[in-house]
Order: sequence, then structure tokens, then C-alpha cells
Amino acid sequence: MKYKSGLFCAFVLFWFAMANQASAARQMYEPMAESVRLAMRTSLEGNRVPYPIFDSAAQRIDWLSTMSGRLVRKVPNFGQRLALIKTIRYEAQRAGLDPQLVFAVIQVESGFQPRVSSSAGAMGLMQVMPFWTDLLGDGNSQALLDPRINIRYGCVILRHYLDMERGDLDRALQRYNGSLGKPDYSDLVLNTLRVRWAYHEPESIKREARRELQASGRPSSGNMPALASAGHP
Repeated sequence: MKYKSGLFCAFVLFWFAMANQASAARQMYEPMAESVRLAMRTSLEGNRVPYPIFDSAAQRIDWLSTMSGRLVRKVPNFGQRLALIKTIRYEAQRAGLDPQLVFAVIQVESGFQPRVSSSAGAMGLMQVMPFWTDLLGDGNSQALLDPRINIRYGCVILRHYLDMERGDLDRALQRYNGSLGKPDYSDLVLNTLRVRWAYHEPESIKREARRELQASGRPSSGNMPALASAGHP
């Protein structure tokens, strides 16, 4: 019985090790045109307080409360949790990404631990490789442990890969993970998105949002363009 128990424990430890190895981001440096680098660098600029866009007040309340409920075990402090949720939505919208996708990437990459580093050297919530700070910033890789900076880098990098792959999300995620052509990572993120982070807005809130958008003439928050597209290499 002890022999079987030992085998089971060894199997569990091996599975967790393989899961962590599969999910750790290892973005790889690739030569890029100066115009692309400039666009990405521009995308990182700006220090506005994160103020995400919503289609209506009801949508804002429902979305924030839903995300807060899902994240409460990972981030127990209410103020920190709310700030993180707003930052994720703001930076995702800024980069032209689905905020729910960014939640899924963060869960897979770091489990919402802002100061974690991988054996490959990736850092922070979205496990950004330090070379990006040399390529696009001031070379201060320790800044990647700041949740807001890390999320901005992660979103800009994922947007860049999505542009490179002409909208192919599977391949963009694989590039983000450094595993292009291998579906394990992209499947894991997309399954996490579907099971854990997909947001299904109530019909009553959708109707209210449509009324508010029609009255104001604003575009829907789901159709917000990226502030600066990274373009193609």
C-alpha cells in the first residue's frame, strides 16, 4: 500500500512539474523592424490612472462584481483586487484585446502572483521576459514586478504577436509562450478562458447598454480599437 501511495505522489508531483513547465512564458527575441519597435514602445507610454470603459453603469457594476467574486480567493484584499481588475480591463482595451483573455493568461502564467519568476527568467503576473525592457523600455527589468507595468507589457507583447499572426489567436498565444506550433499552451489558456473567465452578460444589462450607446453615440466597449498597433515585422 505504501508503495502504491509513493507512486501516486510521484505521479502528482511529475504532473504539476510538467504543467508548470508547459505554462511558463518564454517569449523569444526576434529581430523586428524599427517601425514595429517604435509602435510597441509608444504603446507602453502613458501613466494615466486605469479607467476602463463600459457600455453602461449596470454593465460596470455587474462586470466588476463578477470578476471580483472570481478573484477573491487569489487576491483577498478588496482594494488590491479592484485595482487589479480595473487595470486588466483598461490595459486589455488599450491594446485591443479581450479582457477575459488576459485574465486567463495571467491565471495560467502566474496564478495571479505578482512577484513570481520562472526558471526561464520570465517575471510577474504575465511572465514577461526581461529582454523586453531592454528592447522597449529603460532596461529596468525589476519594474516587471509592478502589476500595472507587467500587465501593460504583457498586453502589448500579446497584441504584437496577434498582429504578426494576422489574428490567429492560437498561434499568437504559442508565440507568447515560446512554443509556436505546439498547441498545449494555447489550448490550456483558451480552456481556462472558457471554463473560468468567460463573461456572460445578462440580457437586461445588454438592453440597457444598447439604449445608453444609442443615446450617446459612443462605440461599444467591445469594439474599442488599440491605441497603437504593433504592426507586422
